[in-house]
Amino acid sequence: MKVLLAGAGGQVGTEVAALASSTFRVAAFNRAQLDIGDAAAVARRLQETAPDVAVNCAAYTAVDRAEDEPALARAANADAVAVLGAGCARHGVPLIHLSTDYVFDGHANRPYREEDPARPLAVYGETKLGGEMALRQAAERHVILRVSWVFGRLGRSFVDTILRLARERSELTVVDDQIGAPTPAAAAAGAIKRIAAAITAAEAPAQAWGTFHFATAPALSWCRFAQAIVREGVAAGLLPAAPTVRPIATADWPARAPRPLNSRLDGAKLRRVYGIAPADWRRYLTDYLATLAAGDAVAEGAPKRSST
Repeated sequence: MKVLLAGAGGQVGTEVAALASSTFRVAAFNRAQLDIGDAAAVARRLQETAPDVAVNCAAYTAVDRAEDEPALARAANADAVAVLGAGCARHGVPLIHLSTDYVFDGHANRPYREEDPARPLAVYGETKLGGEMALRQAAERHVILRVSWVFGRLGRSFVDTILRLARERSELTVVDDQIGAPTPAAAAAGAIKRIAAAITAAEAPAQAWGTFHFATAPALSWCRFAQAIVREGVAAGLLPAAPTVRPIATADWPARAPRPLNSRLDGAKLRRVYGIAPADWRRYLTDYLATLAAGDAVAEGAPKRSST
C-alpha cells in the first residue's frame, strides 16, 4: 500500500509516518513540502507518489488564536480540505481526514455519535466542521475520523504542559467540569493504518465510507487527567514530587475560545465497521513517560536526558 500523508509534522502525522514499512509505504509531507490548499501542488504530489490512499493530518489547531485569526483557520481547516478532496477525487484516491470533537457543543449527556447534530462553539470547531462539509461534497470516497484531546511525543500537548508546570509549581489548578477521553497520537495512527488497509482492499464495503469516531477509555475530566499525569510522572522519575492538582470550574478558567463540556465520543460505529475497539489511553501515557525518562523524547520545557 502506498500512502500520501499531508501534515506529517503534527502529532498524529508523525506517528502515521513512523508506521512506514515495506507493506505500508508512506510519502510524508509537512506543510512546507505540501500546501494542501494549493491545487497545483496537490496534483503534482498525487502524480509523483501515485498513492493508493491519502491521509490528511494537516490543520490549524490553535483553538484560542483562531478567534482572532478566523480567516487563517478557515483557509487551513476548510478551504484547503476542499482543494485536497477535489484533487484526490480527480485522481481516484480515497482520503482519510482527521477532524475533532470540537464540532459539537458539548451539551449532550452521553458520548457523541456520528449522526448527532454538529454545533461548534468557536471558530476552530466551525472551521473543522467546514472542512468536513467540504470533503463530503468534493469526494465520495472519504473517511472522516474525529478524535479528541490528542497527546503524543512532539512535546506540544496537555501532557507536556502539565509536566512543565508540575516542575515549576507546588499547586496546579485544572478544569474539572470538561469531560472527555485523551487520544494517544500513536493509537489514532494505528486506527488510520487499519482503515487505510480496509478501504484499499479489492472491494471496500459501502459502510466503510463516511464519518467515524475514534474513542478511547476511560473518560475523565482534564483535572483527573492532570492528576494521572503527575502521578505517573513521579513514578517514571520525571518529577521529584507531586504538586497538588486542584479542580476548578470552566467559568473560573479564562480562555479566548469556549470549550465543550462533554467531549466524549461513541466509538461503536468504528468498532462495528472496522473492528477497531476503544483504546486505553493509560498504557500509552505510561509508555510516553517512559520514553521521556529514557531521553528518547523531549517534553515541553524539559532538557533531553541521556539514556546512559
